[in-house]
Amino acid sequence: MNQTTQMHQISRHLTDYEHAFTPFYCDGIYELFRKLRLMETTVIGYKLASRCQRYLEENQLTIDYGARNLPYDLVVTCSDVYTQKNILASKIVLVQEGVTDPETFSYRMVTRFGLPLWLAGTAATGLSGAYRKFCVASEGYRDFFIRKGAQADKIRVTSIPNFDNCARYRHNNFPHRHYVLVCTSPLREVFRGEDRHAFLARAVQIAAGRPLIFKLHPNENASRAIHEIHQHAPDALVFTTGSAEEMIANCDALITRYSSTAFVGLALKKETYTDFDMDQMRRLMPEQNHCAAANIAAVCREEIEGQSECNSRFKVRNDVRQEMMPSAFERPKKMAEERSEKSTKISA
Repeated sequence: MNQTTQMHQISRHLTDYEHAFTPFYCDGIYELFRKLRLMETTVIGYKLASRCQRYLEENQLTIDYGARNLPYDLVVTCSDVYTQKNILASKIVLVQEGVTDPETFSYRMVTRFGLPLWLAGTAATGLSGAYRKFCVASEGYRDFFIRKGAQADKIRVTSIPNFDNCARYRHNNFPHRHYVLVCTSPLREVFRGEDRHAFLARAVQIAAGRPLIFKLHPNENASRAIHEIHQHAPDALVFTTGSAEEMIANCDALITRYSSTAFVGLALKKETYTDFDMDQMRRLMPEQNHCAAANIAAVCREEIEGQSECNSRFKVRNDVRQEMMPSAFERPKKMAEERSEKSTKISA
C-alpha cells in the first residue's frame, strides 16, 4: 500500500494526462509461479495485489492490470528490482519506495555474479538502469544509491510522498496515547529468518513497564505473531490494520527492525530503535519539503514533454485509446478536448 498510495498522490499532480494503474505484476515463468501461489511473500502475490486492487477500485481509478493497453508515454513505478518486459519500450520514472533492505549475502551475490535483482530485495533498488529518472528521498540517499552503482545523472532529489511531511500524522483519530509501539517486519515470510522471541523480549525490556502496542506488517503471519506476542506481553494490544504512521505520532517510543517507519519516528522526535545504524538513518532522512508528489510529477512532465520525434510512436491516438480504455473517456466533451493526447501509466 505504500507504493500504491505514493503513485496515487503523484497522479493527482498530472491531471492533464490520462492515467491507468496496475497492481505490481510479472511475466514469463514468474507469472506461472504467481498463479501457483508461490509468490505470496512478494507484492506480486494475490494477498498484497488484492489490497492494491481494492484501493484502486474504492478510489475509482482506471485499472489496466499488467499494462495490457500499451503503449504508454510514461511508466511510473516504485520498484525496478523486477522490470516487466512489456514496459521496456516506454520511458520509466522510478520512485524510491522507502528504506531499502540491508546489503546481505544475497545482495553481494547478485552484484558480483549478475543474478536477478529481486533476489536481493529492495537492497538492489536503482541498479536496473532501465529508468530515465530515479526520484529519491534526500541528498543522503542520492549519495547512497550512487555508491551502489546508480547513474548520478539520472537521480533527482524530490523526497517521497508518504515521508515528506511526517508532522501531518499528528492529526489523527487513533485513541491511544503514551505507549511503546513495535512495528514488526516480515523477515520470516521472506525467508531471511528472525529470532522473534529475542526481539519481543527486547521490546518488553525497552518498554520497562510502559504500555505496549504492536502493529504487524501486512505481509506477516498474523495468527503466529499474535500468539508469540502474548507469550511475552500478555497485556499488549496488537493491530493488524490501521495507519502505522498515526500510531507512531501518538507513541512515546518506536521499536522496529528494517522498516521505513523508523523515518517517521525520527522526524517526529520519538525515542526510536531500529537495526539500521542511527547515524546513517539521520543522513538518509527524507526531506520534509511537503511537496514530494508535486516534485516527482514535475520530473514526469519533463520526461513526457521532452519526447523527440523518434518517440512519437509511443503516442496513442484518441480513437485508438478510447477503444482500449473506454471508462477513461466517459467525460464531458469539453474536458476531453482540453486534455493532452498523451497518456501516463502509473504503476502501483
